[in-house]
Amino acid sequence: MRLPIIFAIDDDPQVLQAIQQDLRKQYRKQYRIIATSSAREALDSLPEFKKKGEEVALFLSDQRMPEMTGVEFLIQARKFFPNAKRTLLTAYSDTDAAVRAINEVQLDYYIAKPWDPPEEKLYPVLDDLLGDWQSDYRPAFEGLKLIGYQFSSQSHELKDFLAGNLFPYQWLDIENDPQAQELLDLHEKTRNDLPAVVLEDGGILTQPTIAELGGKLGLQPKASQSLYDLAIIGAGPAGLAAAVYGGSEGLKTILVDKRAPGGQAGTSSRIENYLGFPNGLSGADLTRRAITQAQRFGVEFLAPQEVVSIKSQGQYKHIKMADDSEVVARAIVLSTGVSYHKLENESLDKFTGAGVYYGAATTEAYAFKGKPVYIVGGGNSAGQGAMYLSRTASDVFICVRRPDLSETMSQYLIDQIGRTPNITVLGCTEIVEGLGNEQLECLVLENMDSHERQTVKAAGLFIFIGTKPFTDWIEMNIIKDPKGFIATGRDLARYADFKQVWKHDREPYLLETCSAGIFAAGDVRAGAMNRVASAVGEGAMAVSFVHKYLAEF
Repeated sequence: MRLPIIFAIDDDPQVLQAIQQDLRKQYRKQYRIIATSSAREALDSLPEFKKKGEEVALFLSDQRMPEMTGVEFLIQARKFFPNAKRTLLTAYSDTDAAVRAINEVQLDYYIAKPWDPPEEKLYPVLDDLLGDWQSDYRPAFEGLKLIGYQFSSQSHELKDFLAGNLFPYQWLDIENDPQAQELLDLHEKTRNDLPAVVLEDGGILTQPTIAELGGKLGLQPKASQSLYDLAIIGAGPAGLAAAVYGGSEGLKTILVDKRAPGGQAGTSSRIENYLGFPNGLSGADLTRRAITQAQRFGVEFLAPQEVVSIKSQGQYKHIKMADDSEVVARAIVLSTGVSYHKLENESLDKFTGAGVYYGAATTEAYAFKGKPVYIVGGGNSAGQGAMYLSRTASDVFICVRRPDLSETMSQYLIDQIGRTPNITVLGCTEIVEGLGNEQLECLVLENMDSHERQTVKAAGLFIFIGTKPFTDWIEMNIIKDPKGFIATGRDLARYADFKQVWKHDREPYLLETCSAGIFAAGDVRAGAMNRVASAVGEGAMAVSFVHKYLAEF
């Protein structure tokens, strides 16, 4: 944590040296001591301190200085740090000016020169002032600050990206938080520049793309080498497991993801059926542990970076990125996972990111404190999302087309939902319309049996319906099932065109696609179990088949 600042200004070098020495002797463990002989230099530095989130606890200024008087300096300094204590260093002849300043600029104290001994004439005064300042001081958030409109799809995208990559940040709603406008004014920006990200070094990015923000935060979108033993595309649980096992077994491994590690599991508020964690763990915690483990084994992680095509040439696989860079790997594991289907409803489309969210959207939960929210979907992800939202929302309603949750959700989640008083399951119910101006305000529900409709207040709608694989970008002849999931292993024999594309004497390995050396693991694979544990198992298993494949050459 940054130490608060005690700022001393005196144009006499000998006096400045003396006050600086005495201040450091007494306060250097609790405060940063900054001293300068130029009042103008001191004033010019204050905006930068403010932008970096620094705090000034005390200004100690000489009254008689050539550039401006001490009182004039304190008046200007107060604009940047209004809560800092203000003290004048005065000669005997300046006492009248100091007394006037107590009323004019709310001067807190004046100290006559010389102040020897400081134990009697300096420290007791400053101790009292600093103690008073500390009683009201709340340390500023140290990290990124994201300024924007709460119900903005651009703001939501940035929040989701920062949370997914485990970057601590402070959300500042421009409509409700005075600090948001203060920061904009400080950086000479307007609301037309939103969303904006204030960096730890005091810089600011306005309306940044994910790639721009990732680059500023030190994420690596470019590969350091041109050839790898194993490239893993997609950093969900399957991809992370493959990375850990690939790296630990000595394969030169690269992991690529277009957004953030963790995939859908990374957004889960609580995973309670994962082996070895009896109290459960969040998706973010699982992701943090896994990515740290993979990087410890030397795995290179590229994000945000999107793969747009793969071309297989003999034993080498050429992977083209969205920025036209290329990586070559001897083997590939596809673990791109799935996304939730969109509700085909024009009235809801315009509220995406402004009250309508796909997936858990845990970053938005506190925006709905004390307000009613609705969930569409009856799977485990919907149940976990409902439990998380129930902590802040006044009411959570789960809309499902079936009569209840028994056919689609694990019993432990059904039991938890049944014990949570502010969660209600609405069976045989679908959402037919969303209403509102700039954000979602109401929903129109229809009972599928009676066809009766009702309009209800809804601050938020979270959608967890069906899944579709991220495979549209794959143009090479990799066989997929009718829904787009990648076929592997023995299942490939069921497809008529398998013999046309598979030109090897051996049968495909269990998780191998119809293109030798390219494997699929996790939810993107046809027939996957859609559980975190099974995805992790498939990721680890894929690496064993990668070893067998590489041994052929």
